[in-house]
Amino acid sequence: MHRKTRKLLFWAWFPVIPAAAILGAIAWMQQTMLTTFWIDRALIQAPLILLPLLTIWFIAVPKLLKLRSITKQPQGDKEQEATVDSTAHLRAAAPGLIIPFQMTALAALTSFYFALVPPVPFKWLDISIPLAVFVLATAGLWCRHQFRYRGVSKMEAYTAPAFWKRGLAMVSVLAILGASGYYLFNYAMDKSELPPEIDMASGTHDYGGVMPVNLSMHNHQSGMAAMTTNSGKITSVADLSGPREGIPDRHFTLTAQKKTVTLSSGKTVDAWTYNGQIPGPELRMKEGELIEVTLINQDIEQGVTAHWHGLDVPNAEDGVAGATQNAVMPGETYTYRFRAEQVGTFWYHSHQDSREAVSMGLFGALIVEPKTEPFQPVKDITVMTHRWKGASIAVGASDQLERMAIAPGTPVRMRLINTDDWVNQNYTLVGTHFEVAAIDGTELNKPDVLTNTHVVVPTGGRYDLTFIMPERPVYLNVGENRSGGILMSSDGSGDVPETPPTLAFDPLAYGSPTPTAFDASSRFDREFTLILDNKLGIFNRNFDFLYTLNGEVFPNAPMFMVKEGDLVKTTFINRGNVDHPMHLHGHHVLVLSRNGKPSTGSPWWSDTLNVLPGETYEVAFVANNPGLWMDHCHNLVHAAAGMSMHLMYEGVTTPYAVGSGTQNHPE
Repeated sequence: MHRKTRKLLFWAWFPVIPAAAILGAIAWMQQTMLTTFWIDRALIQAPLILLPLLTIWFIAVPKLLKLRSITKQPQGDKEQEATVDSTAHLRAAAPGLIIPFQMTALAALTSFYFALVPPVPFKWLDISIPLAVFVLATAGLWCRHQFRYRGVSKMEAYTAPAFWKRGLAMVSVLAILGASGYYLFNYAMDKSELPPEIDMASGTHDYGGVMPVNLSMHNHQSGMAAMTTNSGKITSVADLSGPREGIPDRHFTLTAQKKTVTLSSGKTVDAWTYNGQIPGPELRMKEGELIEVTLINQDIEQGVTAHWHGLDVPNAEDGVAGATQNAVMPGETYTYRFRAEQVGTFWYHSHQDSREAVSMGLFGALIVEPKTEPFQPVKDITVMTHRWKGASIAVGASDQLERMAIAPGTPVRMRLINTDDWVNQNYTLVGTHFEVAAIDGTELNKPDVLTNTHVVVPTGGRYDLTFIMPERPVYLNVGENRSGGILMSSDGSGDVPETPPTLAFDPLAYGSPTPTAFDASSRFDREFTLILDNKLGIFNRNFDFLYTLNGEVFPNAPMFMVKEGDLVKTTFINRGNVDHPMHLHGHHVLVLSRNGKPSTGSPWWSDTLNVLPGETYEVAFVANNPGLWMDHCHNLVHAAAGMSMHLMYEGVTTPYAVGSGTQNHPE
């Protein structure tokens, strides 16, 4: 007992080091980060770490020191030894000596639980059950040891319980805990299963700090519920369409079909394609033109749609299965009609089982050119990158070095489009200075000249680079693959130049400011906060780490409610450990600030804003495109795991639904 007491005194020091590191990290977060990042850690994890350690040092350690001094009595006197033995066992059974150590273990487990399942946004009600379990478990152990202490105090000579009794008690406790855990786990699995049919207009509504006035529930003719204004007017998503009449200026046909395609290296890819090619055909159009696209599903059993990523079309033309249309199944067709109101670089892809559809190849570029031709002809190059299964990164269908002949003095515009899931793609232009002319389809004002700079394009994002072709070769490197990319020279020949050390491009202070219709000083009609995080949980019977929006996943994630004409501010806070390129359909947001630093360069408009771990962005937009719009992480594996929500205009409903009982599965 003397030896074990010494060991326990040594182990009393052991938790101090990690506890000090954790508490120091929490203190640092309090000094340097927003409250959202540390409030749960300061109010829950810090006490769970600190208080049990204090009980060890102020309650258990003094008792251990006393016990150690008692068990160090000189040996030889049998009567004295018996007295010491009886006193030592009674002191060793004291609850105050045992409970602090066991409470520390329980507190560590509870703190670990809150690390895996953070209470975000912080609400005391959400933490009450885990803390109650901790308190009850600690109280139960105290009662057990108090009962044991009384039993030892009544013994004339201490006799340890039989091994089989102790073993049976332990097995019984573990069996009860195991059975309870098994029942609770299966109950949670059953509760997590998504219903066969979900109305995309239902869910938790967040009005951005505005109390809804005279809102009532009405039933749409489809039987689904819709929030209506005091005028009682309901608008169906299906009615928010593009022009139904008139001869289109351009008509495209997209046929979704399975096909084995060959990359430039000779490697073959089993792909899902539009029109039998990867990527799908590039759709080019002029600003203001009426566009008609006929989508035909030849043999994609899962169904397809066509979503115009970044192009702010009317809601019914947005191409999201279950929200703005039903998925187009094999043998079916669907027609989209819209006016190309924005000039810029966009892309299209299927929004039915979008994670798999985009990975397999159902995507293509969409370019809207200005009405007037440029004064000087421009070499326009679309650089659509994708990593095909079993192959390296490809530019279009080329997974090898692509060579281009461009006459010196020619203006060049390279439209970078990153389609890869969960990849922030690096593009490095070597051999010339250049400008970043546009981000996400919006031109920048008076862009600065850049050299030795690489641009990082998030999945779904687009960057346009412009330069004047020099006499020497120019090389666009994609990722770290020097055997691929594009080499440009006067005759298409030459060696790939060495890539110098580069810095990452930062849009926050790039270019020159110019007046916008609103800015950070404007009065906003609605203000929302969206906390991006991850937690251990169950989504649709899958147990894994979930990527959450304000602590929830679809369909429980908040639905941001707005009225047409509202000026809306949203604050993104990424508490998680991975980045999230957040994509809002139907709107472009103006970046106001990042991590508290205002945007001071050209107005930075984005539709796919990448929020890195620990970052905070303030953005704003005008609610000028009525409908029900998806707002989700474009790391599509995250969206498929529930990181999806909606921006919904008051008075709008949808006749479509998602779920296992429907044909619609947007993510």
